Amino acid sequence: MSEPLVLGIETSCDETGIGIVRGRMLLSNTIASSMDAHARYGGVVPEVAARAHLEALQPSIEAALAEAQVRLEDLDAIAVTSGPGLAGALMVGVGAAKGLAVSLDKPLFAVNHLVGHIAADILTPDAEPLEYPTIALLVSGGHTSLLHVRDLTTDVELLGETMDDAAGEAFDKVARLLSLPYPGGPEIDRAAVDGDPKAIRFPRGLSRASDMAKHRYDFSFSGLKTAVARWVERCEADGAPVPVADVAASFREAVVDVLVTKALAAGQELGVPRLLLGGGVIANRRLREVALERAEAAGVTVRIPPLSLCTDNGAMIAALAAELISSGRRPSTLAFGADSTLPVTEIQIAERAEAAA
Repeated sequence: MSEPLVLGIETSCDETGIGIVRGRMLLSNTIASSMDAHARYGGVVPEVAARAHLEALQPSIEAALAEAQVRLEDLDAIAVTSGPGLAGALMVGVGAAKGLAVSLDKPLFAVNHLVGHIAADILTPDAEPLEYPTIALLVSGGHTSLLHVRDLTTDVELLGETMDDAAGEAFDKVARLLSLPYPGGPEIDRAAVDGDPKAIRFPRGLSRASDMAKHRYDFSFSGLKTAVARWVERCEADGAPVPVADVAASFREAVVDVLVTKALAAGQELGVPRLLLGGGVIANRRLREVALERAEAAGVTVRIPPLSLCTDNGAMIAALAAELISSGRRPSTLAFGADSTLPVTEIQIAERAEAAA
C-alpha cells in the first residue's frame, strides 16, 4: 500500500485533533480546543479536558471527513495517540479509535505523541524529504524534549528533557505572575515586544559547567520561574511599578537561550547539522528568530513545520501511522491502553507479532 488513507486521533491534552492524510498529503486537520474552559483555572484541568474530548470527538470526526471528502469506509487505517499525555484525555481517544477500528474492521496503529510532532514535518507542502539523522527540539505546554532522530519509524533517541516545568508551563506561570491572561505563551510574546531582553539577567537552568556531566541536554525552568517571582516581589515591596514588558522580554530570552543553545550543542557534538523544531511553543516569534539566526551562523539547517501543524493535532498522528504502514510495520493489537509516561523510544505500541491471517 503506497499511499494509505489514514485517520488520526489526538487527545493527549486540551485539543481534540482529527486529521486525515493520504500518504504524505494532508487532506484535513480539524482541531477543537477546550482552552477557553481551562482559562478560568489558569491551566489545563485533566477532568475538564477529558469531558471536552468526549463532546468534541464525533463532530470533529464528521468535520474532518467532510473536509477530506472521504467516508469512514474509505479509510485504510485508524491511528491514535497512546501517550504520553494526560491519562484521562488519552483514554478518550484510545477508546474511540478502538471502537472505530473494530466496527469498520480497519487496522489500528497506536503511536507516540512526541514522535508524531516530528512526523508533522513530512506534511509540509513542496518540502524536501526529511533527512536523517536530525536533532529534534519539541517544545510545548507539557513537553520539552531534545531528540536524536536516526529514523522516524524505527530509531528515535531521547537526549534530554525537562526535569520539572515544561517551557510552555513556565510561560503560563510567569504570565500569571505578571497578571497576564492564559495561555501565557502568546501573552508573554505580545508583552515582550516593547521590552528589553537584556534588562534583567534571569538564570539559565542547567547551563553551568557543573550541570554538564549529568544534565548536558536536560532542561529546567522551575528555577527561572522562581527567579521571576522573587524579582516581581522585590519590585512590589519597594513600591515600584513592575516593568511588565522588560520582565516578559528578559524571561522569554532566558528560555529561548537555553533551548537553542542546547539544541545546537547536541547537533555539533553528534555531528548532525540539521535541526527540526516542533510543538506549540514554536509559535513563539523570538524562539524561531533566534533558532534561525544562530543555526545559520553554525551552518545548521532548520526545519519548522507549518504552525498549524506544530500544536497538537490528529494529522501528525495519521502521518506517522502512514509512514509506519509504508515501511511495512504491522498494525497494533487491541492490547494497549493510555500511557501517560510513554517513552519516546516506543514509536508504535503493541505491534502485532505476526501478520494477521
